[in-house]
Amino acid sequence: MASWYGGVFNGRKTASGEVFDMNAMTACHPTLPFGSVVRVVNLSNHRSVIVRITDRGDLLEERRVIDLSYGAAEKLGMTWAGLAKVDLEVLSLGRPRAPRSGK
Repeated sequence: MASWYGGVFNGRKTASGEVFDMNAMTACHPTLPFGSVVRVVNLSNHRSVIVRITDRGDLLEERRVIDLSYGAAEKLGMTWAGLAKVDLEVLSLGRPRAPRSGK
């Protein structure tokens, strides 16, 4: 299950440190490394979009696997419903960040 976010989060920093652009092709995923590229397919209409993981969230507790930017959700035709059953295909894994030093 996928959901989407935008509005009040637009312009805020994501967990990766990037500024969130609700119209960009990005997404929030609980475990994939930042920078991972994922194809998301809406199972009800077979539309697909490719997104880059830039954020985190407590999605699993709500039985969701990904939280898409508004722009990505719009391309999938799911903004009105808010949720959609999806299939994910990881196209490339991002690189885990090295821990920051205390300097």
